[in-house]
Amino acid sequence: MPTGNSNFRHFILGLLSRQPMSGYDIKQYLECLGWLVGNPSFGAIYPALHALLEDGLVTLEIVAYETKPPRKIYSITAAGERVLDEWIHQPLLSGASSRAFVMRLLLASHLSQEGLVAHLQQRYQQVVEQQTALKRANGETCPPTDIGQRLAYDYGMTVASTELAWLEDLIAALETQYAPKELVGKGN
Repeated sequence: MPTGNSNFRHFILGLLSRQPMSGYDIKQYLECLGWLVGNPSFGAIYPALHALLEDGLVTLEIVAYETKPPRKIYSITAAGERVLDEWIHQPLLSGASSRAFVMRLLLASHLSQEGLVAHLQQRYQQVVEQQTALKRANGETCPPTDIGQRLAYDYGMTVASTELAWLEDLIAALETQYAPKELVGKGN
């Protein structure tokens, strides 16, 4: 994940809004979610943290220990909270990756129920558009000519159909005022 990625820097702000963390803590957290949001290296995490620090969006506290190296703990500032709030409420760009969507989804506690529903509805429309484009490409511009193309098309259609079904269920649950705790584990 490139360090210039605005979504990644904002996602780090979101993680720091939960609790102060070191770069190592962030790396450990992201390793657990690597297949969902990528698994950036320290070479991506620390430059992002330094950029946030330079912009005044985070602070740095060095915690000294007698028997081990000091830890650099980053905390979000009030300015960082404002920037995070602005970012989380902006619509995703059309064509945004599923990783960008998942990053925001992981920070859903920053959204009202209405904001979350709007975010999910936006993603639903994006997936519908992607599925439509895939159908068009399959039939018109580049029909599958070998097994690899056919498998890739089938994979894309299955992923899109599954995501659309999940989004429909989740939006319906949120719109009927289920409490978030009742949604935990849905689909497991």
